[in-house]
Amino acid sequence: MTPADALVLPMAIHPEVRAALETGQPVVPLESSIIAQGMPYPVNVETARKVEEAVRQGGAVPATIALLDGKIRVGLDEDALVRLGTDPGAVKVAQRDIARVLVTGAPGGTTVSATAAIARLAGIRVFATGGIGGAHRGVAQHFDISADLMAVALSGVTVVCSGAKAFLDLATTLELLESLSVPVLGFGTATFPSFYSRDSDLPLEHQVDSPDAIAQQMVYQEALGFPQGMIVANPIPESAAITRQVIEDAIAQAMAEGEERGITGKAVTPFLLDRIKEITGGESLEANVELVLNNARLGAAIAVAYARLQRGT
Repeated sequence: MTPADALVLPMAIHPEVRAALETGQPVVPLESSIIAQGMPYPVNVETARKVEEAVRQGGAVPATIALLDGKIRVGLDEDALVRLGTDPGAVKVAQRDIARVLVTGAPGGTTVSATAAIARLAGIRVFATGGIGGAHRGVAQHFDISADLMAVALSGVTVVCSGAKAFLDLATTLELLESLSVPVLGFGTATFPSFYSRDSDLPLEHQVDSPDAIAQQMVYQEALGFPQGMIVANPIPESAAITRQVIEDAIAQAMAEGEERGITGKAVTPFLLDRIKEITGGESLEANVELVLNNARLGAAIAVAYARLQRGT
């Protein structure tokens, strides 16, 4: 390898995604930690397929992002999806881990922070996920704050989500987003969604009711030269929502068990998601699938509206 070769970022963009980007067509990146760590097989792979199809039905091109064989992959084929969803050695990749995992060549599922950073590199402005990370409960004692928040603040990417993970400190997460000057828009809601539940009783300053309004704000945000991305908080469909008391009881039990077992760092979120699923008899997993699909649909609608504005049509 020559010095010049060493400076080239190993990024492989799927031909369909590349063609869409070159012609100004809407593209919606999707994170892959939900495939590698967030859901069990085969639900993870089945959900990934459904989410990509939801994006296509919305008029956009899906681009699931992951790290495989020492390359950043923007858009995965079927073999790559299955490989990522079945490989027990797949690692969880936050933004700070990208370079290291490229060196090791390990398969990696990207979190919100890594996906936002890679989407920015690829020139994509909207991506959809389940829920963002944030400040963990008891943050004043341990300062456990997800890198997702800073990544969104620096990426210029709009993230469509169902709020933050329900087991986080949602009020502190919103305060941190405000401190980072990240706009938080409630889609059809005046309160911050609570992932499995439609609200958290935490009021939002801004409610929007159309993808076009979000796309227009993205254009203005960019024209102003602000580096911040935006959070679009999209409540879980009412038919799939879990009552807050039921989910809070499950979270309390799961968190207590995690503390007893000494679960820390990156292992916390996968552990909590898995235990909440077990405690709720699988109801939380079903809710997770539905909210991700719902966010993919909205992400596609926003991407279509943004592409239309970019083309001036």
